[in-house]
Amino acid sequence: MTDVAIPSDVSYPADGFALFPDRSVVAMRVNGELKDLAAVVDETDAVEPVTVDSADGLDILRHSTAHVLAQAVQRIKPQANLGIGPPIQDGFYYDFGVDEPFTPEDLKAVKKEMERIVREGQRFVRRVVSDDEARAELVDEPFKLELIGLKGGSADAAEGASVEVGAGELTIYDNVSRDGETVWKDLCRGPHVPGTRMIGNGWDITRVAGAYWRGSEKNPQLQRIYGTAWPTKDELRAYKTRLEEAAKRDHRKLGLELDLFSFPDEIGPGLSVFHPKGGIIRYEIERYMRERLLANGYEVVNTPHITKGDLFMTSGHLQWYADGMYPPMHLDALHDEDGNVTRQGQDYYLKPMNCPFHNLIFRARGRSYRELPLRLSEFGSVYRYEKSGTLSGLTRVRGMTQDDTHIYVTPDQVKDELTHSLDFVLQTLRDYGLNDFYLELSSKEEGNPKFIGDDALWAEATETLREVAEGSGLELVPDPGGAAFYGPKISVQARDAIGRTWQMSTIQLDFNQPERFELEYTGPDGAKHRPVMIHRALFGSIERFFAILVEHYAGAFPVWLAPVQVVGIPVAEEYAGYLEDIVRRLRTSGVRAEVDHSDDRMQKKIRTHTTQKVPIQLIAGEQDRSGGTVSFRFRDGTQTNGVPVDDAVSLILGAIEGKTLVDTAEDLA
Repeated sequence: MTDVAIPSDVSYPADGFALFPDRSVVAMRVNGELKDLAAVVDETDAVEPVTVDSADGLDILRHSTAHVLAQAVQRIKPQANLGIGPPIQDGFYYDFGVDEPFTPEDLKAVKKEMERIVREGQRFVRRVVSDDEARAELVDEPFKLELIGLKGGSADAAEGASVEVGAGELTIYDNVSRDGETVWKDLCRGPHVPGTRMIGNGWDITRVAGAYWRGSEKNPQLQRIYGTAWPTKDELRAYKTRLEEAAKRDHRKLGLELDLFSFPDEIGPGLSVFHPKGGIIRYEIERYMRERLLANGYEVVNTPHITKGDLFMTSGHLQWYADGMYPPMHLDALHDEDGNVTRQGQDYYLKPMNCPFHNLIFRARGRSYRELPLRLSEFGSVYRYEKSGTLSGLTRVRGMTQDDTHIYVTPDQVKDELTHSLDFVLQTLRDYGLNDFYLELSSKEEGNPKFIGDDALWAEATETLREVAEGSGLELVPDPGGAAFYGPKISVQARDAIGRTWQMSTIQLDFNQPERFELEYTGPDGAKHRPVMIHRALFGSIERFFAILVEHYAGAFPVWLAPVQVVGIPVAEEYAGYLEDIVRRLRTSGVRAEVDHSDDRMQKKIRTHTTQKVPIQLIAGEQDRSGGTVSFRFRDGTQTNGVPVDDAVSLILGAIEGKTLVDTAEDLA
C-alpha cells in the first residue's frame, strides 16, 4: 500500500475530494479498507486512491450504476420491491419483485430514466443506521428486511448479499439531489462513486431474466435486470465487440455445429453426452493429463459413485454442502411377510466430490513419513444438484468428471509441495495452449460461521499460500471470503484468446479433514502425527475445461486435439487410392486421418472440411501422384504444394508431437 501525504493546506478532518481531485479517482483505500471519497481521514492514516480503471474501481462504478438502475425502476414502477444489486464480472444486476415481467418497452423506459438520473448529478451519501432504524426506513421493502435479519455473517445465504449487509454496522446510501433533497435510498455497504454524473455514458442494460430470491426455488421468483458499465463509451463499444466475438465462440453453438456433444432431454438437464468427435478430444485431454500425472509422482486410484451418508457426515459435507447434493436414496431396509421392518435401511448419496474417499484410501493401512508426499489422483465422476436456472452448457452441469488429486504431506513439506503443485498446474495448462495467468488467494471471512477449524491454522495456511503464490511471479489478487469451508486456496485465473478470464486450477490447504478422519502417519520419532491435506484440481472438471478450450480455440483446435487431424481430398476419384496409401501410413503412426470419398466436387469438399475446422487437408492430383508428393491446404485457405510424402508425414507428426496450432502454411513451415 502507498502512503499518500495529505497536503499541508488541507485542514482536518480532510476528505478524499481534497486529497484526490483527479476525476479518475472514484474511491480511496484507508488503512486497507475501501471507502467513499467523502470519508473522513486522519493524518496518521495510510491512504491510496482507487481509480475507475482498477478492479476495485470498476466494481464501485458498476455497483453505483446498479443503484441508478434500481432508482429508475422504482420511478417507473413504484410498487417494485428491491432485491440485491451487486457488481459482477463485466457488469452488474439488480433483482426486483414485480407483479409482471419486464417488457422490452419497460427496459427502454428504464434506460431513459437512468440517463436522466445520471444527468441530474445526484450525490451518493452514506449513513450509519441501527437495525431498528433500517427496518423503519425500509418497512415497505420485504427483501431488504430479510437481509437485515441475515446480518452477522450468514448473509452469503443470498448470492450477492455481501454488498448490502455484513457482520458490521448497517448503512444506507441516500441519493441526494443538487438542492439537498433525498430522492431515493437503498440499504448498502458501499462504497460508491461520489455522484451519478461520474457514471458517464459507458453503460447499458443488456438483458432481463428470472431469478429466485436467495437462489432457492422455494422462494419468490424475481426479475433480474443485467447491465454493463465501463469508464468510457469507447470501452463499452469494445466490450460489445468482445461479446459478438464470444457469441461466435460459444461452445454450445460450436458443440452442435461440430457434432461434439449434446444434452438429450431424455437424460435430464445438466447431464451431457459426448459424441465421437467430442469423445476423442476428451480422450486426448485426459490421456495427456494422465501421462503428466504419472511422470510427476502421482498415483492413480478409483472410487465408487455413491456412498453411505455417514461418510459425508464425517467429512462435513452434509452439514455444509447438503443443498448442492442430490437427495438421498434410502436402501437396504428389510421387511417381513407382514410388512414390518426387520432391518433399518441407510441413506446413500451420489458423491459431489472425491476427497472423503481418498481419505479412506489413506487410512486403509498404516502410513510412514517415508511415503509422503502421497499424491492420490482420480478422474472421478461427481454429481451436484445445481439449480436449473444456473445450468449453462458444459460450464455449469450436474454430472461432471473431476481431475481430482489429494496430496498428503508432513507439515514441513507443505510449502515445497504447494510450489510443486503450482508449477505442475501452470506448465500443464500451457501445454493445452493457455498462457496468460494471474492468481487469486481465497481466504476466510472473519466471523462467518461457514468456515470451520482453528483460526491460527487458517492464518498459517493462508500465509503459506500467499508466499507460494508470490514466489510464482504472477499477479496475486485477494479474494476475502472466497475460501472453501475447510481451508484457503489459490485459484489460477486464465485469460483466453479474446481476453476473458476463466477460473481454472485450484490448490487448497486443508487442516480439517485429516482431523475429522483421524488420519495419521508414523514420523521418524516413531510417534503418530497428523498429515496436512492439499486439494488440487487442474481443470475443475473435464466438461468445463472442454468448453473453455472450445471457446479459446473457436473450435479450431491444435492438431493434437483435433477430432479429425488430416483429411485427404482427391482432385478426382482416381487419386483417392493414392491418398488412401498416405492416410494408411499416417494412421499406423496414430494420426486421425481419413479420405473424403463423397460424391461432392473437390471445392465443396474443401469448404466442408474447412467449416468443420480440420487443421490439415491433403490434396492430390496427377502431378502429386506421379511425383510422389502431396499438397497441403490449411484452415485460412493458404496452401503448400508439391511436398514429398515422407516430408509431409514428418511435418504432420511433428505438429502433433509439438502440440502446434496449425492454421496457416507458415505454422507448419
